[in-house]
Formats: sequence, structure tokens, C-alpha cells
Amino acid sequence: MTAPSGDDLRHLILHFTKAAAWKAGKLPIYVRGEGCYLWDDAGRRYFDGLAGLFVVQIGHGRSDLAAAAAKQMEQLAYTPAWSAAHPPAIEAAKLVTSLAPGDLDTVFFVTSGSEAVESAIKLARQYHAARGNPAKTKVISRDLSYHGTTMGALSATGLTAITEPFEPLLPGFRKVPNTLGATDGVAAASVFEEAILEEGPDTVGLVMAEPVQNSGGVLVPPPGYWPELRRICDEHDVLLLADEVINAFGRVGPWFGSELVGGDPDLVSFAKGATSGYAPVGGLIVRRSVADTLLEGGVGTFTHGATWGGHPVSMAVTIANLTAMRDEKVVENVHANEGHFAEGLAGLAAAHDVVSEVRGAGYFYAVELCVSRSRGEHLDEETTARLIDDELPALIQDAGLLIRGDSRGRAKLTLSPPLIATKDELDELLAGVDRVLAGVPAALAG
Repeated sequence: MTAPSGDDLRHLILHFTKAAAWKAGKLPIYVRGEGCYLWDDAGRRYFDGLAGLFVVQIGHGRSDLAAAAAKQMEQLAYTPAWSAAHPPAIEAAKLVTSLAPGDLDTVFFVTSGSEAVESAIKLARQYHAARGNPAKTKVISRDLSYHGTTMGALSATGLTAITEPFEPLLPGFRKVPNTLGATDGVAAASVFEEAILEEGPDTVGLVMAEPVQNSGGVLVPPPGYWPELRRICDEHDVLLLADEVINAFGRVGPWFGSELVGGDPDLVSFAKGATSGYAPVGGLIVRRSVADTLLEGGVGTFTHGATWGGHPVSMAVTIANLTAMRDEKVVENVHANEGHFAEGLAGLAAAHDVVSEVRGAGYFYAVELCVSRSRGEHLDEETTARLIDDELPALIQDAGLLIRGDSRGRAKLTLSPPLIATKDELDELLAGVDRVLAGVPAALAG
């Protein structure tokens, strides 16, 4: 393959990329990955402190996952999961559900997190209709939440910068406050019950939330929050979806984020870490009683599907990835090192007055930025935009990192290293973040 040039970028519309950067043709072009690192077309090495996009749990460059994909392509490259099945999908479903908490023991496979959330919205409607409650179609989610880009998932998303270009969104979606700054879990969850009562319990069918919310700055809910969500949903006959597209498969510590927060959801959406990014996959894990009600009542089928859902090659990679993660004790690696990571981040916060707070769990953290923590000076909207869009990208690149500068909510750095990262590699990431933070005061002054 010929090495691409900046000029070649004009043929490729990139996702969520500023037009000026795209037209300038100076965006990074990554050509190789191994372990926790990526190399660009100039040969420079970067620490992948975002795990691609909260994806590459087991690290880059795994030949065993590539071999699993190749072997499946040779044996059975494709057959749809419509009125038939194939061994990789059956085995992948058994493996995913064996790791899932509680009685979440059936899986509907798709190809992305957006599709997984979309599937949950549609499943909730059919479930309530099968029980004689077709009016229970409304969905309640949270401010600053991100649930995907398809129209249903987008309508549940609480980020106006992403949703406004596509208005009007679908009707029947309502947002309530997230847990930023909350200390009482029961009180923080009460906003869902208030919304259900205001909308009418006979019209609300689904509550959705990430166990640890990404947008807004890696928001770990206070104790009691998720058990109270369960009580509220039971009280008002509402399905509860844990959107674990980012959280699942070890990102926040346990195999599923629901375990971290004491959640007991009816549905879990997943994607990203299931294959560590080696093939596209998404899915919806469904409580057995919900699946039985859906499939045995109403029209007797879940009238939803996708050409690529349960694709044999993606299923083979899912099996290879999750088996390797289990056998190589990747989740245990997170448990062993998450305290070291948290302590290192706390040390950086103490050393840099531009850090207002550090939040997170497992290998998933946000470093929130300000003008001065000691003086209580926060960033205004204009300065936030300049810092995130114009200043931080160069600081991050100069530090040899791939991490995210994020302006959604408050300005922050988001850190999400591969789950195989050792203490030494975490120290390398922390040293790079230290270098970025050291450059922030001058960037703000400039």
C-alpha cells in the first residue's frame, strides 16, 4: 500500500473532525500499533492513552486475534443471523453472558454501540406492547450523556452541540440531571422518578444511563444511585438500560460497570471492548424474563435486525478477544494497578494548580481543568474552546500521547489506557500528562 499523504485526506470525510484541520491536511496518520503504542507515518511513537476510543482493552498488534479472523473468513465468511445461526455467534453469546452480571443471559448482536442503544429503544417498545402497554414509549436519559448517532440513540443523547444540527429529534425523549457534584445517590436518582411522574408512568418505557458516565467528565455516581434507579423502574414498570458501550469488559474495573455501581439492569448495551477494536461489534444483553415476554407475546418476534449483526468474523474475534482477556487475567491487571493509577493522578492534581478535580475508576479517568484551583478561577466558555481546540492538541502531541481534550461540560483531559498497561507503562502515561499540564498555564495566557 502506498503511504498516504496530506493531499489524500481530501477524499476521506473524517468523523467529528473540524473542517479547518481536515482541509489543512496535517492530521496524524497512524500506520502501526503494538501493545500500548501507535506509530505514525513519520515513525514517531505515541502512547495510546485513549485505547483508540475506549476500545483497545487487550492492546494493539495481537496476531492471535488476526488469526482468528482469518480462520473464520476461510471457513465461513458470512451468513446472516436471520432465522438461522452459526457456531461463532452461539459461542460468543454464551461467552458474553457468562461474564455478564445477574440473569442477563441472552444477547442480540449488532455492529456498534449506537445500534445497541437503538435496539434497546425498539426492544422496550415491543416489550411493553407485548404486555398490553403500547403507550409506554418514552425514554428518560441524562444531561451531557452520549448514547450514539442513530436517530433514536441521538434523541437520548444530552449533548446539544451534537444534537442541534439534526433537530427536530424524535419525540418522547426527556433528559434529567446527571450525577456531577452529587453526594447522595438516592436523592440524585430521584430526578428520574420525578420525570416519570410528570410524563405519566403509563407513557414511560425506558430509563437509560451509563454506570460511569463519560461525557461530563467520567462521572462515578454516589453510593445508592443505581439501586434507587432499580427501585424506581420496578415501581413504575419501566425497563432499565445500563449503557456500557464504554464501561463493559474491564474499563472501570470489573467485567461490567454495573457491578461497580451496584446496578441491576434489565438491559446492557455494549460494543468497543468486546473485540478490543479488532472487528466491529455491538450488542444488547437482555434479562431472560424480558426476552421471554418479548418473544412469546405480541407478534412473537423481535422485528429488528441488521445485515451485519452477529457477523461470523466479528463473532470469532469477540471469542478470541474475551477468551484471551480472561485467560491472561487482563481484568485482574486493572484491579492490581488501578490504585497506582489513581494515586499518580492525585499527585498530578496536587502538583498542578490548573487541575480542579480528578474523577474516575479502573483505567478510566478525567482530569478536569481550570485557570487556578487555589484561587477558585474556572474557565469561561471562550477560553475553554480555545484551549481544547487550539492549544491542547499540540501539547498532547508534543508529549507523545493520544489522549482526549474534551469541552463537553467542563474542560478536561480524558484518559483510558489499554487494560494491559503495566505500572511502568502507566507511569509513562502519567509523565506525559504531567508535561501536558505543565504547558496549560502558558496556553491559557497565550
